[in-house]
Amino acid sequence: MDIKQIQDLIRFVSKSGVNEVSIEQNEFKITIKTNQAPTIVNATVPTGLTVATAAAPAPVTTVHTPAPAEAPAAADVSKYVTIKSPMIGTFYRSSTPEKPSFVNVGDEIKAGSVLCIIEAMKLFNEIESEVSGRIVKVLVDNASPVEYDQPLFLVEPM
Repeated sequence: MDIKQIQDLIRFVSKSGVNEVSIEQNEFKITIKTNQAPTIVNATVPTGLTVATAAAPAPVTTVHTPAPAEAPAAADVSKYVTIKSPMIGTFYRSSTPEKPSFVNVGDEIKAGSVLCIIEAMKLFNEIESEVSGRIVKVLVDNASPVEYDQPLFLVEPM
């Protein structure tokens, strides 16, 4: 393995959200780690290399509020429709950084309206709404990785 391949591997680990990559070849072994807690996944590459990677856990946001306020908040969420990610990829609120977001909190949308873009394997997929309503909350930060079935938006149906 030459230095360019090692540099490419380091770039892959830093950009992909993978926690750890270990590669063993004959008398050569390399392990690249990040500072996150690992979830182990093993794969065998057709060339005979064994690769052990650790996928980063999905981002978790925790909001702490006093106990009495939690009960009404939970009741309010039940009337909203949650729009979820149909794929794994990177979430973008607009088509380019210079353009405005497709939707913002308070915007009224119709079924078929483009809400965001999810980039998966260098393909940009427009995610359309399946319901008409008003955007109540955007649940994901721009340019963040998303998992399959991860909530993206809360919509108040009309």
